[in-house]
This record gives sequence, C-alpha cells and structure tokens, in this order.
Amino acid sequence: MTASTIVVKIGGARAVNPTEVLDDVAELVEAGTEVVVTHGGSTTVDDTLEQLGQSPEYVETPKGVVGRFTDEKTMEVFEMVLPGLLNTELVTDLQSAGVDAVGLSGVDGGLLTGPRTSAVRVLDDGKKKIRRGDHSGRLESVDADLLSSLLSDGYTPVVCPPMAGHEQDGQITAVNTDADGVAAAIAGALDATVVFLTDVPGICTDPDDATSVVETVETPTDWEMLSDAAEGFMSRKVMAIENALSDGAPEAIVADGGATKPVTGALTGDGTHVHPEALDKECCLTNTESMEVDTA
Repeated sequence: MTASTIVVKIGGARAVNPTEVLDDVAELVEAGTEVVVTHGGSTTVDDTLEQLGQSPEYVETPKGVVGRFTDEKTMEVFEMVLPGLLNTELVTDLQSAGVDAVGLSGVDGGLLTGPRTSAVRVLDDGKKKIRRGDHSGRLESVDADLLSSLLSDGYTPVVCPPMAGHEQDGQITAVNTDADGVAAAIAGALDATVVFLTDVPGICTDPDDATSVVETVETPTDWEMLSDAAEGFMSRKVMAIENALSDGAPEAIVADGGATKPVTGALTGDGTHVHPEALDKECCLTNTESMEVDTA
C-alpha cells in the first residue's frame, strides 16, 4: 500500500543505489503518488574536501550524537556539491525517467528557514566545550505552500541543504542543516509519510547483526528500545523521526536504500516502521541542538 504523499530521503552512503531509488520514485509518481525527494551528500563532500587537501571534521555533542563541524571552507564545498552537483544529477536522472523534477535548495524561495547557529556544544576529551565559527542553522520553518503548489502542478521537488539562515543583524546566509532533519520537517509540514533510505536494512538492536531489525515501533516502550538501540549517526535519524511524527507525519520508515525497489519495499513492510502513537508526548523532548551539526 502506498501513501498519497511521501518524502523520500536518499542517504549519502555509497551503499545507497540512487538509480534504483529514482526508478522506483518514477514508477510511484506515474501511479499517482506525490513524492518529494530529499538528499544530503556527506560522502561526496568528504571526498571533495580531501581532494582539496582538507580534512573533514566531525564532533560529538554532549548528548552523544556525532555530526560534522561546518567551517567557512567546508560550507563553500557544501554549496558547490549539494545544490551544484548532486541535486542537478538527481533532477536530470529523474527527468530522464520521465519525471518533471524541480531542484531546490533550502535557500530557494525561502523554502527552509531558521536562525544561524554559529556555535555548537561539543565534547572534547570528555569535556563540554563551545566551538565557534560553525556555519549551520536550526531549521524552524518549511514553506509547505511552495511544495504543495509544485506537487499539485505535477512536479516532483528534489530538495537539499543549505537552508536560509537568519543572522542576528537580519541578513540571510546559506548555512548547513541536517539532511535527515530536512526530510523530517518537510514530512511534518505536508503530513506525509517519510522514508529514510540508508545503508542498513533498518534500525537494528545489534548494529553488527543485520537480522536484528526493529520492524515496528508502536508504543512508548518500543520507542525507548529504539532510542537505546540507535548509535552514532543513527541517533540523528531517531531524532528526525521524532520531529517528523511530532509535526504530523503519519509514519516514518528507515529502510535499505540498496534494495531492489527500495521505496516500494519500505512502503510495503521492509525496514523499521515507526508510528506516532509510539511517542509519549509528555516525556519526549526533541534534541534540536543535535540536529544542527551535520548533513548526510
């Protein structure tokens, strides 16, 4: 069974097969499903940084979430790679498959906006410190009307960071924001099911055992187990899931982007399926600081 509107987040890991994903998206669009495609691109960003003689820098927040620190030069690479290279490639591939795709960064039309966060809290040798000079932002607003207008006119939006970051002096600058958070915010704004495609078959209770996928999360107890199971970069996806469901998404799915027909498979049962009733509204608090330090 498919949803009427879905948000598909294509992960940046090499194991994710974009051709298979986009062919699947094209079939869903042809069948009448409205799809918003979102993507990050950390792998390509890291490769580009290394080609330029720079080392990618990752930091850990006090909550234990690992993310990228985006200095000025890294931000320049993001602007070059995400909207300039990867987004264009995805749009042309979808158009080749017969889809009227439109590429957008979060800056375009003020699609994704929020305050710039120039400093982040990190752990350094076990000590909490403040790192300044970060070019990231806290995503607060999605222009759902812009996306809805494109969808109603038969277009398939392909969205990526950066977002439009509001400085304290009123200026707007392009800043990095977490790509999982982008997918979650768009899904919440459109009341759409969100599918996070990554390089694992779902969220596993044992990260080293691909057969330990948590298939369904429907109760607060299930949610607690899922949160405990998530480690490293997967912790960001759990926070993105919480954001999406809290904002109105009817379902969030984490599934294998390297599978055959990965989106259709996810919609019909593959991966980890999380439902809104799993969130205990009285105790679940979204950790926004951890969603500001990376895109993937």
